[in-house]
Amino acid sequence: MKPDSLPIFEQVKAAAQLPLGLPLLRLGFRPFYVGGALLAALIVPLWVAMFLGQVNLTPNAPPLLWHAHEMLFGFAAAIIVGFLLTAGKAWTGLATPRGPWLGALVLLWLAARVASVAGPYGVYAVLDVALLPLVAAILVNVLLRARNHRNLPLALILGLLASANLVFHLAVMGVLKVPAITPLYAGLGLIVMIECVMAGRVIPAFTMSVTPGLKLVAVVWVERVTLGATGLGLALWVFAPASAVGLIVLALASALHVRRLLLWRPAVTVKRPILWILHAAYAWFPVGLALLALAQIGLVPVSAGVHALAVGATGGLIIGMITRTARGHTGRPLMASKAEVLAYALVMTAAVLRVLLPLVAPSLYVHALVGAAVAWSAAFAIYLWRFTPWLMSTRLDGKDG
Repeated sequence: MKPDSLPIFEQVKAAAQLPLGLPLLRLGFRPFYVGGALLAALIVPLWVAMFLGQVNLTPNAPPLLWHAHEMLFGFAAAIIVGFLLTAGKAWTGLATPRGPWLGALVLLWLAARVASVAGPYGVYAVLDVALLPLVAAILVNVLLRARNHRNLPLALILGLLASANLVFHLAVMGVLKVPAITPLYAGLGLIVMIECVMAGRVIPAFTMSVTPGLKLVAVVWVERVTLGATGLGLALWVFAPASAVGLIVLALASALHVRRLLLWRPAVTVKRPILWILHAAYAWFPVGLALLALAQIGLVPVSAGVHALAVGATGGLIIGMITRTARGHTGRPLMASKAEVLAYALVMTAAVLRVLLPLVAPSLYVHALVGAAVAWSAAFAIYLWRFTPWLMSTRLDGKDG
């Protein structure tokens, strides 16, 4: 049947499915995944080269703070924004920014990254602070219009993340007399909480969808206590002096995450890389929380727990989700290629080298740092090589988005 012979409402429906505009700017995941992956591939080896004195670059903030900030509010925030703008449309059926409006958000993010090394600090701060409140407002608007109250806490956490970013810049500029590392730790804690909430929804659902007969029923008290203990433990780590209370709460949170993961039956995912990467990444949550617990009594450096959560958990979940969601939203099968499996393995290798090798062989710290940077950068370079052409092209099924 020809389109013009269909009833009028069917014609309208068919027209709504047609691709519109530049493919890269049709849905939030497309430009923000490309930008986030590119930043990840470049900034870590650049930071290591700066740390080892091989590159003479003076960013706007002290180098260590700049590195930590750009990994959180440059890289991770870009992926979170891309994911939420895409998920917001899926959750509500309402349009999220696309075309010029989406392009403006991406340019704002990019301008902040450039200003971090090439502009006055005030310009960098203004550009950098602006993005997350805008995205939080967009998300709140579509959720309220659709009466989708279940996902409003994610918008709240995004708003808190924006607040942590503002405090960081005010601290660096000397406006607030707080250590600039504190809001960065708070930012990591908030990102971890976003990941814990989303992992509890998607990992068991994805696991059941590819395992015939498997029924995973969430134990409500485990979910609530796990999230509560994690939030409290991270808050104590960020805002309170090291103490036995912090040790106990963080250790409890670690144990609860182990139980949560085991309830999701990770063993059934061994032959499905696009799924096992999510389980493997989640396993770094209890490791990171346990290391932060030990740091409360000085047995390990805080950086070990920080990088377990930042590289192993956050990096692992990101590489897993940006491959899976990009495949799904470009109309491709949810099956990882050899290149993607290599990227997964490289991120997990980077985590082991950065977190565990320095603990067991401190004399190899520099080698561990360089090896982790190479593995990390290679993983996201593989992603860019594989996915950028897809993200810049129309969906395989011809649909919009």
